[in-house]
Amino acid sequence: MNLFEQQSTEFQGRHIGPNEADTQAMLPTIGVASLDELISKTVPASIRIKNELNVPAAVSEFEYLAELKKVAAKNKVYKNFIGQGYYGTITPSVILRNIFENPGWYTQYTPYQAEISQGRLESLLNFQTMVTDLTGLPIANASLLDEATSAAEAMAMIFHHINKTDVISKPKLFVDNHVFPQTKDVLLTRAEPIGVQLVYGDYKTAELDETYFGAIVQYPNDNGSVEDHRAFINKVHAVDGLVIMATDLLALTLLTSPGELGADVAVGSAQRFGVPMGFGGPHAAFFATKDDFKRGMPGRLIGVSIDAQGNRALRMALQTREQHIKREKATSNICTAQALLANMAAMYAVYHGPQGLKNIATRIHVLAQAVAESLAKLGITQSNGAYFDTLKIKDVDAAALKTMAEKYHSNFRYFEDGTVGITIDETTSVEDANTIIRIFEALTEKNAGHQLEAGKLEPTATTIPGALKRTSAFLTHPVFNTHHSESQMMRYLKQLENKDLSLNTSMISLGSCTMKLNAASEMIPVSWPEFGGIHPFVPANQTEGYQHIIDELNRFLCEITGFTACSLQPNSGAQGEYAGLLTIRDYHAARKEERRNVVLIPISAHGTNPASAVMVGFKVVIVKCDEAGNIDVADLKAKAEQYKDTLGALMVTYPSTHGVFEETIKDICRIIHDNGGLVYMDGANMNAQVGLTNPGMIGADVCHLNLHKTFSIPHGGGGPGMGPICVNDKLAPYLPGHVSLAGKGAVSAAPYGSASILLISYGYIKMLGATGIRQATEFAIMNANYMKARLEKYYKILYTGSNGTCAHEFIVDLRPFKQSVGIEAEDVAKRLIDYGFHAPTMSFPVPGTIMIEPTESEDKPELDRFCDALISIYEEIKAIENGKSDKTDNPLKNAPHTQAVVCADDWKHAYTRQEAAFPLYYVTLNKFWPSVARVNNTHGDRNLICTCEPTSSYAEN
Repeated sequence: MNLFEQQSTEFQGRHIGPNEADTQAMLPTIGVASLDELISKTVPASIRIKNELNVPAAVSEFEYLAELKKVAAKNKVYKNFIGQGYYGTITPSVILRNIFENPGWYTQYTPYQAEISQGRLESLLNFQTMVTDLTGLPIANASLLDEATSAAEAMAMIFHHINKTDVISKPKLFVDNHVFPQTKDVLLTRAEPIGVQLVYGDYKTAELDETYFGAIVQYPNDNGSVEDHRAFINKVHAVDGLVIMATDLLALTLLTSPGELGADVAVGSAQRFGVPMGFGGPHAAFFATKDDFKRGMPGRLIGVSIDAQGNRALRMALQTREQHIKREKATSNICTAQALLANMAAMYAVYHGPQGLKNIATRIHVLAQAVAESLAKLGITQSNGAYFDTLKIKDVDAAALKTMAEKYHSNFRYFEDGTVGITIDETTSVEDANTIIRIFEALTEKNAGHQLEAGKLEPTATTIPGALKRTSAFLTHPVFNTHHSESQMMRYLKQLENKDLSLNTSMISLGSCTMKLNAASEMIPVSWPEFGGIHPFVPANQTEGYQHIIDELNRFLCEITGFTACSLQPNSGAQGEYAGLLTIRDYHAARKEERRNVVLIPISAHGTNPASAVMVGFKVVIVKCDEAGNIDVADLKAKAEQYKDTLGALMVTYPSTHGVFEETIKDICRIIHDNGGLVYMDGANMNAQVGLTNPGMIGADVCHLNLHKTFSIPHGGGGPGMGPICVNDKLAPYLPGHVSLAGKGAVSAAPYGSASILLISYGYIKMLGATGIRQATEFAIMNANYMKARLEKYYKILYTGSNGTCAHEFIVDLRPFKQSVGIEAEDVAKRLIDYGFHAPTMSFPVPGTIMIEPTESEDKPELDRFCDALISIYEEIKAIENGKSDKTDNPLKNAPHTQAVVCADDWKHAYTRQEAAFPLYYVTLNKFWPSVARVNNTHGDRNLICTCEPTSSYAEN
């Protein structure tokens, strides 16, 4: 390979951690002579693909970014006045640079280890407080995927709350005609499988009876009209129903809150709080409700508790609500959220404060009124009596207007009935407003007689009626009234970032989570306005750059999975599961085999699997695993034959959640097919498949991919993610559609989900190339086997393949230590913090264990540091067993040790401060201090507080 060819493959060495010297040092430890030998021993020959993937050769980072700039130029960034839930917004530069573009924020994991997650937990608590204040409802979660799915989650929550038994006495949900179309589309998809009947109509004339469990309205509505729903809400409550109000946070700075109007749930998107449109996402949806529903509320909930020292500490509250615990009894499969975007939205509110937000909203409203008045002088009428930001224009030639507007590089919204919507947003300047007027002047060949001038626009009269004007205060907590200069904001963000362990600190070896490198060159284009500034519903001729990327990524993913069709719409892994199962359900229905409603799921499966199956209307039957951790083929065969007349599908993860390539996988797929079912493959462990095997070859019919695992989208502290599905020919006709593309069956609000972050996975594949993505898989397997080989001398390793190797992850059994000295997996997890590491996955899939997945991105020295830490912890446990350390007062039970504890004058422990804080030499070189001691989860659930408390509560004991 000459120097120029070498340049094109340089990214492989940037992404993959071990170099040649590392590799040669690691292979003997594993007990193999070569990487090829290891792969041959690990991946069954019967499923190995013979040829290199048909994916383009690698390009250098410089070449990729230069090439992508040309593709980006094909997108036309027009001025958008479309609205419909997506708005131009100004991302404050301090937030763009210090959160959105900062690996200290975007490489964090979901905050399960609360002691090293206090920064993002505080930010998410700010988000919850912001949402509860603006919606006027007492409790809010830490974000959902998008507005439409948030509405669907609200529908499911109140449906199950009211219909508490299997006998559904109140099946109907009233849906007002003027709810956003994309929301109605997702509601329709989600309603039928769980037995909900949607009834559409005008809320003003709706006739409700005892068969209705609830209703949903939009405020302001799809036309932009602001209407008083108090009487309708009372009507719904009179039949013992509940009301969901889809709303707009920025509008609520001027409008009476949903809680004050009587709504039971408020949902919507926080996108216009500083998050770019990105052709549909990612954005943080919000969900607020009454206290009565806190245990049925979907998604993450951040709560206040105390740590072992009695100091304030934050953590995820009421986790028993989550699908991980409830499995097939769950009413939601939500497994992630949009934490990074929720943090941006929260900080937008922190930076602007209540008055700043109100000023932005008022400017928008004043401009909207000024445009309406100018258009009236041209004889153009609009039908919204009261509005916040949107005018509904009637009696114009919409086609001619569209042609004229596009000459001015402007997009309006064109309704099917010929009316036109014009939405003003934060980015709309006075000059932009004058452009709108000029477009209509050109259309009507009239002159409005004046130009709008900033100095003459005053917030005097308003179209908002007095009964709907907000009078209640909001964002009164000091956090929203302090950090308004850039210096203050920058330091606040840094202070929070410093409390959290991210990939820029050390490896995060979470099994089944694939915390690999999120390369800067993959991330940079997401910030480009050519991608961020595109509304999801602009005309197709303005998105040719996006379409190029979407088409190529579709092709790459089909090639990688061995399938023929792909949908990029699902915007999380759990959404991918749901969408994949829907294709199977629809396939059976098209064949008049609706009876096929049983899904077989191994007992080792992730909790989202049974939760997703139930949401699609399947009945779950659990399949046993044998002592080696593999699916019990005899049990599977017996159950497949038992249910052969009703068998719909098998859900299977491959390699298994136990970290093993099961050699019977082809037989398993054949058994399911022979009994009339289809095979859904969970793509959680795809990082061990890419380039070596694929779901299509193995025998699956559909799989979802976690782009935020295998394909390098960062986890963002709990989102964003993407969960596209790939299918074979027979399922291709049943992929999700979207109302904006004249289709139906949407699972997300936007046609391509969180489209802007598809760029990350696209860049990952383009820069690694066919050889690089295969090598990534091989090195992921090598790194796991190297760590296994080092640790198995000290710990029992559960489950390996027939040749004694693991796939890309492995399980360490800690249960013997609980029996010997009462040391549990949690103690080891918290002690790892003292060594500067995030714990591996705890107690999944086997209670009392940890599951380790190093990924291909970690080099040998980092792997060794982690192994050294676990070996040192083993010696600490042995010291307890030998009586050298106390069973209760020891470094594990007291972990993690904060700086305040270690540096305090008073030290009463039997072990030294150095043993507590600096147990190995490498820790002294780069010490990460947890900001709180071990968090008391029980206290937080018993004393549930999910909004910012008074400042006095922050004082340390």
